[in-house]
Amino acid sequence: MIRSRSRDRFQPTRRDVLKFGLTTAFAVVTTASNASQAGAQAATVPFSAPPNPSFPMPPSWETELRELAPNVYAYIQAGGPGRNNVSVSDAGVIVGDDGVMVIDSTTAPMHAKALVAAIRKVTDKPFRHLINTHHHGDHVNGNQYITGAEIVGHTYCRDEVLKAVPGPAKWPKREGWADGTEDRLILPPSTTIENKITYRYGKTVVEVFPMLPAHTYGDLVVYLPQHRILFAGDVGFFYVAPFCQNAHPSNWISIVDQIVGSMDVERIVPGHGPVGGKQQLAEMGDYLRLLKQEARLRYDARMSAGKAAADIRLGRFENWIGPERIIMDTVRLYAEFAGTLTPAVDGAANEAATVEYNAIKATAH
Repeated sequence: MIRSRSRDRFQPTRRDVLKFGLTTAFAVVTTASNASQAGAQAATVPFSAPPNPSFPMPPSWETELRELAPNVYAYIQAGGPGRNNVSVSDAGVIVGDDGVMVIDSTTAPMHAKALVAAIRKVTDKPFRHLINTHHHGDHVNGNQYITGAEIVGHTYCRDEVLKAVPGPAKWPKREGWADGTEDRLILPPSTTIENKITYRYGKTVVEVFPMLPAHTYGDLVVYLPQHRILFAGDVGFFYVAPFCQNAHPSNWISIVDQIVGSMDVERIVPGHGPVGGKQQLAEMGDYLRLLKQEARLRYDARMSAGKAAADIRLGRFENWIGPERIIMDTVRLYAEFAGTLTPAVDGAANEAATVEYNAIKATAH
């Protein structure tokens, strides 16, 4: 190991799985992307290592609609060790005098319906705006359930969501996600922005603006300056290994540093994980920074991405949720180092790296 210097029944084929970069039929048809843009994982399921007892375990958190300020809520879905956290995302809710803004719409019919039910416990006002922080399916698939809202996203987000519109008529059945009878309707943003836009929901000033490229090339964040609250979308992963499938890793680190160092923020709602603050975002930045450093050592040593991912040790981040994401993230970093980085996901490279990673881990265990 290199030492650190510190409308019909849809049946996906293997090609479909490679195309969308996911491992379940539900994920294949729910991803808001196409062959060049999707991809949390390769078709081969990554080896899952047991927790490392030398390092702390992340906390667990429960599903809740949590009031952060008057008429401002974070909707957090349950997560933590031992739970299926893949594509289980957070959302936001802001209630104004005559309507409601929702920030992201979750990944599946049951998730989105639960979000709407939680909102209806605090207000019966109509939906006015739905902000899509980026194009991935776990943030836009529920758009159809935020009825009547104007959907707002970055131009890149709309372009990518449009690629997911063709598909099966129904959401595939999956326990806790969909019962198999729900119509599948992918709704892209109808309004696109590339600069800051400000809304006023009662006395609450809501600023929506891009911070990109970070997790994707179309990331939006929602900032409430009066309350010092940031809805970060997937610019933030707390206690969950960040996905770099569409990312620009180095610029993502820079954006994290900008938020931590310059923004007047007290509480941050991440795309995945519990509500936190600058400390948690800085820790995620440190995760990416350490991984970049370790990947660079191995890239310079001409080690393959799959072997590098199997060789890297992340210390205090070893037990973060989704450790297998190191494969995809290493592939992405290698593309950055090689100067070949584009918004598209390299599904073939992810697949090859996963096969190699699994072979090494199987031998080691």
